[in-house]
Amino acid sequence: MSKLHSSSATFAALFAAFLFGASTPFAKQLVGTISPILLAGLLYLGSGIGLGLAKLIRDKNWYSGLSKDEWQWLLGAIIFGGVLAPIFLMIGLVHTRAATASLLLNLESVLTAVFAWIFFKEHTDRRIAFGMFLIVAGGVILSWSKQTLSTNWVGSIAIAIACLCWAVDNNLTRKISSSDSLFIAGSKGLVAGIVNVSLALAIGLTFPAWSNINYALLVGFLGYGVSLVLFILALRGLGTARTGAYFSTAPFIGAAIAIIFLHESTSLLFWIAALLMGIGVWIHLTEHHDHTHTHEALFHNHSHIHDEHHQHQHDTPWDGKEPHTHPHQHEPFTHSHHHYPDIHHRHKHK
Repeated sequence: MSKLHSSSATFAALFAAFLFGASTPFAKQLVGTISPILLAGLLYLGSGIGLGLAKLIRDKNWYSGLSKDEWQWLLGAIIFGGVLAPIFLMIGLVHTRAATASLLLNLESVLTAVFAWIFFKEHTDRRIAFGMFLIVAGGVILSWSKQTLSTNWVGSIAIAIACLCWAVDNNLTRKISSSDSLFIAGSKGLVAGIVNVSLALAIGLTFPAWSNINYALLVGFLGYGVSLVLFILALRGLGTARTGAYFSTAPFIGAAIAIIFLHESTSLLFWIAALLMGIGVWIHLTEHHDHTHTHEALFHNHSHIHDEHHQHQHDTPWDGKEPHTHPHQHEPFTHSHHHYPDIHHRHKHK
């Protein structure tokens, strides 16, 4: 992976965190007028509808081109991330204080990395693990409150299960991150939105004013939809653990926006969290992983340029424009260069 591509993936991860973090203070403005379940449904629907329209405009169809194996990964990601996680989160929010919920949600990035390292064999080292620890510690400090000492175990367990489901979702999504990010993120948004809105209607909740609905849909499109597309692109270039670490800066970004634009007060804990997260991100940005490695034969489909990893022939006429997308075969070869655990570097380490 070239330095330019890794920089683009890093930017995608941080901008995904920015959009998601920014959505939190703006979504909070609707909490008093829309129930949590219905609000979650509208946010996800905004994501699904917006990305669906974007894909239809771009491609003129909804066809994804996923293989049979990729459909299985997507279905699993939708079930865990689009159905189970939001349900458990809503159950948790009913029984848990907001400060406690914010603190517990930091579990997602930790569990995401643990699953990536243990079950999906993604390579890491002590430097990256320490950087992630600092980022997560910053999120914990940012969310900390004396109120967190008063804990309802039902709510805490439910939120922990939601984080577990999202961690599984993130790792399953990594398996298909080379595919169409608009289709993947749009499918998740539509399913999660329909499930949550259906739950809200089933328990007798009513829709708010159209102005609030449109506001929620817009926040959902940017904070949940565009953010998820960027998250998938980052997964493609950085791997799961590193992307999850960058995305963990979202709580700080949300707090910073609330302070700057919504004029909320700041505190010493905010600046301590900022320092820890900043050091953690710097550790990740300055990572240098370089060794001789072998690429096994691989057939897949994604946007690419003809760099050192894409030296293939075209079976159909090509106008010479790059980047372009088509199914292509990678032949086995060995070389050495700086790289991340992206879609072309998921090899074992001795």
